[in-house]
Amino acid sequence: MPSPGSVPLHLLPPGAAAKVVGMEAGGPKRRRLLDLGFVPGAVVEVVRRSPFGDPTAYAIKGSVIALRREDAAGILVRGDV
Repeated sequence: MPSPGSVPLHLLPPGAAAKVVGMEAGGPKRRRLLDLGFVPGAVVEVVRRSPFGDPTAYAIKGSVIALRREDAAGILVRGDV
């Protein structure tokens, strides 16, 4: 269930930072995102969008990860960093 005030990660603009509060993805996709560091409480920053808007680069836990919009949509964040 979405946390009040949370938004999907793909809606954040470049330069914005937010805290991961939950995940709507399931199965292997959920496991992979958790393994990449998208765990509740982690701070994620939108680094850059590709020229056509997909994928987007995110900085999290000292790494830069590129995610497609459909994958980032399953990660819920809140901007209270």
